[in-house]
Amino acid sequence: MDDAHILVVDDDRRLRELLRKYLTDAGYLVATAADAAEARSRMAGLSFDLIVLDVMMPGEDGTQLTRSLRADGNPVPILLLTARGEVDDRITGLEAGADDYLSKPFEPRELLLRLGSILRRAPRDDPKPSRELGLGSFIWDMARSELRQGDQPIHLTQAERDLLAILADAAGQGVSRDDLASRTGNSANPRTIDVQVTRLRKKIEDDPKLPRYLQTVRGTGYMLRPD
Repeated sequence: MDDAHILVVDDDRRLRELLRKYLTDAGYLVATAADAAEARSRMAGLSFDLIVLDVMMPGEDGTQLTRSLRADGNPVPILLLTARGEVDDRITGLEAGADDYLSKPFEPRELLLRLGSILRRAPRDDPKPSRELGLGSFIWDMARSELRQGDQPIHLTQAERDLLAILADAAGQGVSRDDLASRTGNSANPRTIDVQVTRLRKKIEDDPKLPRYLQTVRGTGYMLRPD
């Protein structure tokens, strides 16, 4: 199950990043979203094996999002996280269509055990949807962190691979230079991200000066916009 793709949805940025790091270290592919709207955007472009979803979010909360996904026929397993531990709240979440419910604060190992249990129960008879993003004549394989053109792998440095993986997880959404720098281990000098982006553009863009896929988001950072 360690290749499962998990979406973490929580408005608490610190917890969201802690969960991303912990689950990534545990072998999962992890994407994050700060609210229900961003989660929907992620799901529109990518397929997920499981959603870790905070209940107490501004706007559309986790229970409402769960109910909406089930009403739309989306079967993705959902684990709800919340500071509410009362029986009635847990039942409400399960009735909305959640697969499990974990109250904050929780032990990280318990989270892993619950995720593993949910994934083992989830139907796996059908082939997994592709985890590939089209970038013109190039393909980014999310499961393998591999860029290729046709059947030919394209050489990337580790820094370029890490950067492309982060942007791919947030496809269609701007990611700040500071966030990219922190998550690629370049927090001391976020401008190194600009250098890596320039190198990536030379590899994937027809015209690196007029990028189609790896775009600059003014005042934010960068965004990957696949086909």
